[in-house]
Amino acid sequence: MRKITLSMITLLCGLLLFTACKQGNKGEAAPQGKDIYLQLYSVRDDIRADYEGTIAQVAEMGYTGVEAAGYNDGLFYGLSPADFKQSIESVGMEVLSSHTSRPLAENPAETNMDEVWAWWDTAIQAHKDAGMKYIVIPWMATPATLADLKIYCDYYNQIGERCKAAGLGFGYHNHSFEFTEIEGTLMYDFMIENTDPDKVFFQMDVYWVIEGGHDPVAYFNKYPGRFEQLHIKDETEIGRSGKVDFENILNNVDVSGAKYMIVEVERYTGTPIEGVKESYDFLNNADYYRDTYVE
Repeated sequence: MRKITLSMITLLCGLLLFTACKQGNKGEAAPQGKDIYLQLYSVRDDIRADYEGTIAQVAEMGYTGVEAAGYNDGLFYGLSPADFKQSIESVGMEVLSSHTSRPLAENPAETNMDEVWAWWDTAIQAHKDAGMKYIVIPWMATPATLADLKIYCDYYNQIGERCKAAGLGFGYHNHSFEFTEIEGTLMYDFMIENTDPDKVFFQMDVYWVIEGGHDPVAYFNKYPGRFEQLHIKDETEIGRSGKVDFENILNNVDVSGAKYMIVEVERYTGTPIEGVKESYDFLNNADYYRDTYVE
């Protein structure tokens, strides 16, 4: 048998230590990114072409989770609630919320509410089964009168009550048309003042508030605690237009009540995938963007 010397043992230990260090560096996880969510409408065309591949790319960028925009008749992007949940969680993201809506009749007072509530019963159960925390109404027609708008506010209160009973939050997402007047009253203000804070929150889209001629921070201060989610949005990719003062908005976010920041990109200078990656990097690299907004 060949004699093993002390120098050979020393050399062998050194080689083993060197190999272990290299393997450790090779397998080292990337630094944990900040809590940033993505509204999947941002990659709508990519999802239609390749759902699984697109979801995987979004996860690789570093996004914490997603907000869906593909609910229909109990399914999300054609998947059962359980399969949709699994598809998101399997790539390391979480299911946060979903945009979906059941509008009232053109004349709201003539709505068949039995059909409406049957629809909502199915939708709420599907969202619960998918692991959602929230359901958000993404749009509504502009009512002709304040009386019709009040019917919608009462409707939203009732949806919010049903969602709350199922363990879900319920909110409304604005565009710019809510900053027009109906019978001399600003639509958005009327909606906030005529919905119950315990049942309805407002998912403020900061870009559309500005396009509507108003200041997001002023609304934080006017209606503190009403904005549980923010849509972080710009004209194209986040930070490109210079129209939105994201630093001022995020430095004043405490009074808003916002816990979740959701990127939405509707228009692009390149491809949608490049746009949502650029938007993620902008926020993740911003000193004023916190690691998380959930206390």
